Amino acid sequence: MVDIGGFGPDDETPLFVISVAAELAGMHAQTLRQYDRLGLVSPSRTRGGGRRYSPRDVSQLREVQRLSQEEGVSLAGIVRIMELENEVAALRARIEELTGELVRSRQASMARVFAVGSGGDVVAVRPGERPRHTRSQALVLWESFPTRLPRQTRP
Repeated sequence: MVDIGGFGPDDETPLFVISVAAELAGMHAQTLRQYDRLGLVSPSRTRGGGRRYSPRDVSQLREVQRLSQEEGVSLAGIVRIMELENEVAALRARIEELTGELVRSRQASMARVFAVGSGGDVVAVRPGERPRHTRSQALVLWESFPTRLPRQTRP
């Protein structure tokens, strides 16, 4: 698809009426209606109730047809496969989100270096940097999470 100035359609934009989507997927329009009733591919709806299919919907229709005709999977099986694929996609997105949080957390904790001044005051400094205007050369590294829990001994 052509993207003009950032306003072009994407894979989620509902573009096609049922007859066009059926032709693009190589199916009959009645088959698309049946798949919609079964929840296999649920297109967007207009205010008047008409179905509008996105390029992603057409791709899903083709995959349903492939699984049914080439692989011999029942429609109930296809529903389950698609549910699991959606769940996997959601879990991958969550993993990516958590990985980003972990990276940001580690970066933030690595930046937390504190020094104790000669007067006993605590000053934040960059890693490898010494505090200014103090006589003490001591640096303290503060960790937000312990790397190992202490081993407990029984009496």
